[in-house]
Amino acid sequence: MTDLDLVRDRLSRFARLDAPGVSPLYEHLSANAALDDDVAGLLTAAPEPFAHPTLLLAAAHRLVQAEPVHPLADYYPSLGGTYGADERTWPLFRSFVLERADRMRALISTRTTQTNEVRRAALLYPALARIKGPLGLLEVGCSAGLLLGVDQYNYRYQTEQAGQLVAGPTKAALGLHCALELAPGAVLPKLPKTVKVGAKIGLDVAPADLSDEDTYAWLEACVWADQPERLRLFGVAAGVQGKSRPELVTGDAVADLAKAAALVPADLPLVVVTSMVLEYVSGVEFVAALRALDRPAWWVSHERYTAALEHVLPGRADLAPGAEGPEPIVLGLARVEDGEVVSAQALATTAPHGQRLVWLA
Repeated sequence: MTDLDLVRDRLSRFARLDAPGVSPLYEHLSANAALDDDVAGLLTAAPEPFAHPTLLLAAAHRLVQAEPVHPLADYYPSLGGTYGADERTWPLFRSFVLERADRMRALISTRTTQTNEVRRAALLYPALARIKGPLGLLEVGCSAGLLLGVDQYNYRYQTEQAGQLVAGPTKAALGLHCALELAPGAVLPKLPKTVKVGAKIGLDVAPADLSDEDTYAWLEACVWADQPERLRLFGVAAGVQGKSRPELVTGDAVADLAKAAALVPADLPLVVVTSMVLEYVSGVEFVAALRALDRPAWWVSHERYTAALEHVLPGRADLAPGAEGPEPIVLGLARVEDGEVVSAQALATTAPHGQRLVWLA
């Protein structure tokens, strides 16, 4: 059981720092849940590393999916709801989840937040483009592995300096849009038409099989309920992946990293990718596992600075969390050879779900 005070603190921080300006519904629900021991207490059923507000909200979303005629669905755009959060929303939500407390706890104790945010591929693309391909991709914490389709999507980056920059196959089924801004002194990154990928391996404690209806529904539930466009993109990406499935491996991000890396052909550069994974895994242990690999590797990280890049690029006060506002999420690129980190760069700061990329000098 996770400590209730820790859960309440996480709910409060999520409501104050992560949800505002992104999800009015989840901001409203998490702020109220932080003050309600009965609702917050549902999240204590999760092991501490996984007891995050998004898991509580995903479990509720899954149960509303199963009962789309319930009045609470009127507040869930993912289910066709059109109401904004009002004085009825919290009482409806509270009664809904507490009346189904056993089912909520069953989901919370056995599931993890597996957000397949395919828009993050637009963040990874400029980093992967800096490595000479074809690449041997290994995505750690891959869930269903939708980011492994990075070479199959079309990208449109909106810039102030050069208008819209286009990359990726022109006839791709999935198109992703991302605002690309420049920090002071930075220049636009090179965006080649293609990133060539020669192997795709995913590693996850519970890889998601999109052909399983219940698993698919859970991944839909992990998408924030008032962001139906994200849900649409998930569905399109799932269709793309169904035609070209990567190899998904069940295992631990640290203990089984070498086993998964061995599946990448030796003649391809090994590129390890993590995206919002090290919130659940020790960054120190993960970097140690990277350094212990018996071959050179690139590490493309899309993580909060203190969770990931700080362990290979310390001392970047400009990327550390401030007193107010969410901690920056940083796109990083590091190179590991013979047990040593031989280079590390902070390439950009990003919005968490792929909406914006601020390229650094």
